[in-house]
Amino acid sequence: MVTDRRRFLIAGSAGLLGAAVGLPRAAAATWETVLNGSFSGYPALESAWHYGYPWGSDHNGTARMYGSAADHNHVYLEGSGVLVLRASRITWDEGTSSKDPYLPIRYHSGALHAKQQVVISDQFPQWEVRGEFQAPSARGTWPAFWLTGANSWPPESDILEYKGDARNWFNTYKNAGGGWSNTIVNVSNPGGWHTYRAWIAKVSATDADIHYYLDGNWVGQHRAANFVNKPMWLILNLQMEGSSGSPGPSGDTFYRARDVYVGRSRA
Repeated sequence: MVTDRRRFLIAGSAGLLGAAVGLPRAAAATWETVLNGSFSGYPALESAWHYGYPWGSDHNGTARMYGSAADHNHVYLEGSGVLVLRASRITWDEGTSSKDPYLPIRYHSGALHAKQQVVISDQFPQWEVRGEFQAPSARGTWPAFWLTGANSWPPESDILEYKGDARNWFNTYKNAGGGWSNTIVNVSNPGGWHTYRAWIAKVSATDADIHYYLDGNWVGQHRAANFVNKPMWLILNLQMEGSSGSPGPSGDTFYRARDVYVGRSRA
């Protein structure tokens, strides 16, 4: 008998969705690509992504996000299909972040959030979210690739998160009485290309299971309580300092992404 873990390890492609979660094949008969190839050029990028966070330019670190169709200093495309987020230290006083914990702004950086939200539901019970990244991991650098509630927080799922060292944090905020599930993985050379992946499957009327992968290898499973029917933003950002320590770099920091993909099953 194939275990649940083994099923998810086998399910590297959409064609094995039913086997991946032990559902009848009829429940996962159709697979849809939601996001793919969005870094092929600026028209594709701006068709699929908004610049900044969903809530604006500030969050929980010392970087303020800048970027638009007319401003590619901190969010730009490089070569064929590679997105770059660049964080630069500033030398002037720009006040404090408008978001808790209201840290002083010391960097200009970049963020994107996908226009297509992720919603686990009866209609779309399974999702795959993945991408390849070159992530900075020096003290004071805080890159992330994550899902967060569009209408409320939680839910949250962090697929890539480095906090000032060479460990990736796969995190899930359970949304049921609070509390985090964390799978922390040492990564050899985070600045090289690695693939980060979340496989999300509805398991009850309220809950989902999230299986996390690094470079195709299964690293952990979290129960995502009360994730069902909760729209989530997909965010790609390079935050600085905060939970990643300080002082951060005095020069520029680069975070690269390619082949970001989102797909779902239609029941």
